[in-house]
Amino acid sequence: MAIVEVVKYNGNPDVFAWKFPSEELGTWTQLIVNEAQEAILFKGGQALDLFTSGRHTLETANIPILSKIINLPFGGRSPFTAEVWYVNKINSLDIKWGTATPIQLQDPKYKVFIPLRSFGQFGIQIEDSRRFLIKLVGTVPEFNKADLIKYFRGLYLTKVKDSISSYLIHKQISVLEINAYLSELSDELSREILPALEEYGIKLVNFYINDISVPEDDPAVMKLKDALAKRAEMDIVGYNYTQERSFDTLEGAATNQGTSGGIMGAGLGLGMGLGVGGGLGTQMSNMSRTLNITEKKFCPNCNTEIDKDQRFCGKCGCDVLNYKSDAEKQHTQSTPDLIVCSNCGAKFPATAKFCIECGNVYTPCPKCKADLKEGATVCPECGYVLPRKCPGCGALIENEKAKFCPECGISIIKKCLNCGQEISGAPKFCPECGAKL
Repeated sequence: MAIVEVVKYNGNPDVFAWKFPSEELGTWTQLIVNEAQEAILFKGGQALDLFTSGRHTLETANIPILSKIINLPFGGRSPFTAEVWYVNKINSLDIKWGTATPIQLQDPKYKVFIPLRSFGQFGIQIEDSRRFLIKLVGTVPEFNKADLIKYFRGLYLTKVKDSISSYLIHKQISVLEINAYLSELSDELSREILPALEEYGIKLVNFYINDISVPEDDPAVMKLKDALAKRAEMDIVGYNYTQERSFDTLEGAATNQGTSGGIMGAGLGLGMGLGVGGGLGTQMSNMSRTLNITEKKFCPNCNTEIDKDQRFCGKCGCDVLNYKSDAEKQHTQSTPDLIVCSNCGAKFPATAKFCIECGNVYTPCPKCKADLKEGATVCPECGYVLPRKCPGCGALIENEKAKFCPECGISIIKKCLNCGQEISGAPKFCPECGAKL
């Protein structure tokens, strides 16, 4: 039977627990424990003596609990079977986390639903080695940083989602303003996650949210940002939306030919000189009463009485000359476009699947609906680059600059710049930490 002479571990700092591969020990075996390490002996699945940093000789004097179990003889050398576990107690401060999928939240300020992503990092230290090994590590030969992230992903993701949602609702702040409160959110999350980790003998050193972002290409985000930019422009110039609509109506009326157009043009010029807003409305009203225009007509949209030569309705802003009823609009939209066959040049409705002249299959361009020839890679009408077919799984790859298949990830592997995770496929965000790729 082999008897181990020296037991020691100089391993990767990302490893939190490591089991010495041999279980054949003997009295007088040298157990070396480095600084920021602790070693625990297991016998029959039971945690026995714990050793701190230094050199320890496995003999009866040093392992009293073990001696009671296996009755080591005094003096001489006696082999025995036991497990030695090393626990790394160093502070690990670079554990990355992130939301793999967006959090759908309603902006409490603007009442629109916006997807959020968040990522950051936290630091831990193994505080109770015995509890950590018994309640979390179990019988696996090694427990590292990746295992820790996998075990506690559900915990921190749930806490992050709840905290961000509650903070937005209670503070009544916009999603676009949340990054101003990252420090407060980090402190709150640290207090909520701390008790859950302590149960497994782990001390939470810190917890940070590095960023909370919204996808720039999301329709709701784009619409909200456009509206905010428009409002900021109005605030700078010094008018509101109602006044802007009035300007558009008056400007359109001023461009009309005839008596009323000249009157409105003169009124607009006068209003610009006297001041915009309520004063302009008063001046125009008084001018219309004084001139006593008799020829009238009705707006086809709101049925308001307007001057005969007036193009835009002063109440709803409707363009009277180009007005179309709902039935006319529906008829226009329902009328199918004609497609030119790429085989024979005949025209057929866009709703058809085959050319009505030669029977050629209609292959529409995804962008302009033009009929494409078989094997075409670029649309001859609009220049759209057609999706390529993946040689591995046959999926269509729409991105012309893609170097890998978004379905099977063939022939490409890259690393996330935030957490170093290897990623295959074509995600926009890291599935491990949520950082934008």
